[in-house]
Amino acid sequence: GAAGVGAADASGGVVVTTRLADRPATETDGLLRDAVHVLIDNWHGHSTVPSRDLYPHQWSWDSAFIALGLRRWAPKRAATELLSLFGAQWSDGRIPHIAFNPAVDPDAYFPGPTFWRSADVVGHPPIDTSGIIQPPVHATAAVAVADGLGEDGAAFARRAYPCLVAQHDYLRRRRSVGPAGLAAVVHPWETGMDNSPAWDTPLHAVPADLSLFDTYTRRDLEHAGTGERPTDEDYARYIRLALAYRDHGYDDDWVRAEGAFCVVDPTFNALWARAEISLADLAERIGADPSGHRAEAARLTRALVDQLWSAEAGVFLARDVRTGHRLSERTVSGLIPLVLPDLPAEVVGPVHDTLSSDRFRVGRVYGVPSFDLTDPRHDPQRYWRGPSWLNTTWLVAQGLRQHGYTDLATGLEDDIVALTAQSGLREYFHPLTGTGHGTDRFSWSAALLIEVLLSRR
Repeated sequence: GAAGVGAADASGGVVVTTRLADRPATETDGLLRDAVHVLIDNWHGHSTVPSRDLYPHQWSWDSAFIALGLRRWAPKRAATELLSLFGAQWSDGRIPHIAFNPAVDPDAYFPGPTFWRSADVVGHPPIDTSGIIQPPVHATAAVAVADGLGEDGAAFARRAYPCLVAQHDYLRRRRSVGPAGLAAVVHPWETGMDNSPAWDTPLHAVPADLSLFDTYTRRDLEHAGTGERPTDEDYARYIRLALAYRDHGYDDDWVRAEGAFCVVDPTFNALWARAEISLADLAERIGADPSGHRAEAARLTRALVDQLWSAEAGVFLARDVRTGHRLSERTVSGLIPLVLPDLPAEVVGPVHDTLSSDRFRVGRVYGVPSFDLTDPRHDPQRYWRGPSWLNTTWLVAQGLRQHGYTDLATGLEDDIVALTAQSGLREYFHPLTGTGHGTDRFSWSAALLIEVLLSRR
């Protein structure tokens, strides 16, 4: 596992893994070549699909992670990746979670463009999109892309900056809830962690109408096993929530007040705060005033600690807006706020301790499990209910490094290499055995492997 020490396997034994620094160059060069080929194969002329079979369009936060890898070897393509996504931005500033490729069969993915009906909305973009959003990691990716572009970085920053400002203004105007002004998500898909156990309680207030599958067909099960994907009951709830939002014209006033699912998620808001720091960086590059972005990052960091930090749990906990209660599940979402540089020391230390505890066993398993290993609901093979994902593992590593936990951060980066060397560029991984699950040749796994390999050279 992490730091090359050894990860406990499913039987309680030890799996010895290899530090990146100890791997021969021939091996890492081969891994790098494979990852680059995945991004080349998944390129569709203007953007990169997460995978050609399961996810055949452009996904919002996927593109941000993909751009991080692309900027290391194809920075102009990385810029195109983000700018093409910004071309799907709505006039209200929202960046939708899917930008549909008109060259792809509209029935290749469900829910597709005929489900979302974005063209019926005033201010829709020139292509079909979904109507919901995903975590705002885009400004942070844009800074990395600008760096990768060298002398062309300022021109890219000038194009990206107004799109990103509009995205953040949308969150402030249309998604903020309560006096603290944190952003609410109105569908589990908006968190990027679709079927996390943290959403079980608020989601179960939504009726699971399985008769919806008389009308709609899940396409995901054609490409991944039922034991690796959300259940039909959960999917029926997802459909019902999305239909209600759509049928109210994607009205955020309605959905915040009356939508059945309304949650304040730690990762979404932490990445928003981190992105405001990145916007300050972009503003400086183009001669704009960065002070408002820095103030906003500080405001969001304070609000996150005040509203979502639980000293008792040792993690940040999501809050159900409908009930006002914190949700009790310890998930990777509650660990990712480590990416914030001004997180108080009295928070950083306990988060580190939770990561090292039996709940997540970082340093003794592969990556960062998406859910508390000691919870009886932990399922190491089912989507966001237990597996380790490379994007969340990478984010936690970034946070640990920023706060001085260099060895643990390096160990998590070593895990990213170890998992892909053992199981390929899979969508997610069993945290105890390292077995790959979900789709294969997955773009953000390839991109983040490239990022780790080339950042350590």
